[in-house]
Amino acid sequence: MDLKTIKQFISDLPRHFVYYVKSLFPFLTWISNYNLTWLSGDVIAGLTAGAVVIPQGLAYAKLATLPPEYGLYSSFVGVSIYCFFSTAKDVTIGPTVVLSLLIGQAIAGINKQTLDYTGPQIAASFALFSGLIALFLGLFRLGFLIEDAIPAPVVEGFTTGSAITISMAQFSKLFGISSVDTKKPTYYVFGKTLIGLPHTEIDVVFGILGLIYLYTIKFGSSTISLVIICTLIAYLINIGKKESPIKILKHIPSGLRQIRPAKFDTEILRLMSGYLPGILIILILEHIAIAKSFGRINSYTVNPSQELIAIGTTNALGSFFGAYPTTGSFVRTAIKAKSGVRTPLAGIFSGILVISALYFLTSAFYYIPDATLAAVIIHAVLGLVSPLSYLKKLLRTQRSDFLIWLVVVIISIFFTVDIGIYAASAFALLIILFRMSRPRCDPLGRITFSHESTTKEDKENFHAYIPLEENNDDDKFESPPPGVIIFQLGESLIYVNANHVLDKIINYTKENTRDMQHKAEKKGDRPWNDSKNESAAKQSQNLKLPILNAIIFDMTAVRAIDSTGLRVLVDIKKTLDKFSGHKVEYHFANIQSEAIKKALIEDGFHEEKDNDDDDNNNNMNEIETNDDNEIRVDIDSGNLKEKSVSYITSNGKKKYFHLTLDEAVYVCTNGTW
Repeated sequence: MDLKTIKQFISDLPRHFVYYVKSLFPFLTWISNYNLTWLSGDVIAGLTAGAVVIPQGLAYAKLATLPPEYGLYSSFVGVSIYCFFSTAKDVTIGPTVVLSLLIGQAIAGINKQTLDYTGPQIAASFALFSGLIALFLGLFRLGFLIEDAIPAPVVEGFTTGSAITISMAQFSKLFGISSVDTKKPTYYVFGKTLIGLPHTEIDVVFGILGLIYLYTIKFGSSTISLVIICTLIAYLINIGKKESPIKILKHIPSGLRQIRPAKFDTEILRLMSGYLPGILIILILEHIAIAKSFGRINSYTVNPSQELIAIGTTNALGSFFGAYPTTGSFVRTAIKAKSGVRTPLAGIFSGILVISALYFLTSAFYYIPDATLAAVIIHAVLGLVSPLSYLKKLLRTQRSDFLIWLVVVIISIFFTVDIGIYAASAFALLIILFRMSRPRCDPLGRITFSHESTTKEDKENFHAYIPLEENNDDDKFESPPPGVIIFQLGESLIYVNANHVLDKIINYTKENTRDMQHKAEKKGDRPWNDSKNESAAKQSQNLKLPILNAIIFDMTAVRAIDSTGLRVLVDIKKTLDKFSGHKVEYHFANIQSEAIKKALIEDGFHEEKDNDDDDNNNNMNEIETNDDNEIRVDIDSGNLKEKSVSYITSNGKKKYFHLTLDEAVYVCTNGTW
């Protein structure tokens, strides 16, 4: 970087800083244009979403093994703060089923190690630390580290496994069975629920009828209307009774009573360390996936890094109000979008409704049946199960992705969902490494076509170059001219796959060209591991093979070459030069960067010249592009006088790579082989 560039950077620094600070508060760009039309849409959508947030917050808090009021604390903070930092107008922040499940499992796991911290303290600490990490990632625009690191099948499998786990845990509450430890693995909970079916209580009436109601009534407020109806019935049942015949929510403290800093010490951080990565990954992935999805549907752009700032700030500040980790909710976001939301300010009206419920309606929550809340949760999570059409698509197109999905689901059922996501992510990484370590390295041949000439009455032949091993049974298919081999490299040449490419190129070349390396050697001069004691038939067959004259590498897909890849190319050159008994020509087409070209020159892939025409006193054997968008290189290797021209075509699923040979010139047209 020169002095002028540094001075320009310093002079522009204040302007960039002001722009960056403004970008942290997206509401400044639209609040000045706010109008009454937007206000009416935001009020309706905000109150509708708030009405759904209240019963779901109560239910999800119990799923997180927290007192139900903590679901309202989390809901209030989420919807109230998020709107000032968000770039998505539809998203509703609050407790979700998956995060609530993870928090519940984390609290149970930490309490097995120590009872020094209460459940609410642990939950608030998770909100604080996950919020600070998300905020850090957003401020430094590092959200891609998590967003792009987890493949879609892992997320789909995780949500499916979570849905199954949550549903199984709630069925015991749906039937009023109190003897089931829902903190155990899913298979255990399912078995205990079946054993406990003879002990079903009257709660099942509220649970089953609640599910029927939710699946029958198809409007946004079906959840709140179900809770109101069931609460009224439960109240009437309990008139004149000292003990409720059904399990109910009972007393909920009114107001915000948990305004205090979250626990912040090294001991609780150590206890949380095993659970925090999974909670953070789901918090970020769930939110960004929802925000991007509704952004595409409603034609606005979502900034993922700014969304990390939004949920990071929301969770960090929420920890001071007793909130546990919150993120975007698909169900509530969909309801909010359908209700005609116009701007993120709708969250303020949701917050007003939630805080009003906390101060004035907590006594009305007393008679909410537990089975009704279980029905609300089951209805919400069953929509997260991957549809059969998605699984069929994976089986048809990417079976490895289906295996990843299956690994997450199975491990989630037999262990825990956080272990499931770790195991599946590791499995996905192994598959990626396997694919990278076994790239395609195809030798190319050609197939001939006839085409009417535009300038002559006769026909001209066209040659399309395609993978040789896949098409050598075609009658029209021909190998390249004798002594010339064309290899198409399918990936960047790096340490992961370099040895595989080395073996494939050398083995193919040795099988298809003449071995000249021991032509003049005495038997006693051969190395100990040389297998030249061949039969006469094999020696005769070797003499029929052409002598290797030139190898051409198609570098279109090669975006990078590391030191191991360069070493492998040098090893190929040394091995095949010795095998062929002379210096073989090596040509590279479609080199993607100057760095790759310089590295190849540095390692000896060039032609020495007698004059000093260029600074490096060498000339790269590179196929250059001319004004007709044709890429040419001279090959001084013998029988290449056959005339042909380029041709682009396709046949079913096969892609034809097009090359041309014309008067000892090798041509690649349009930058594609």
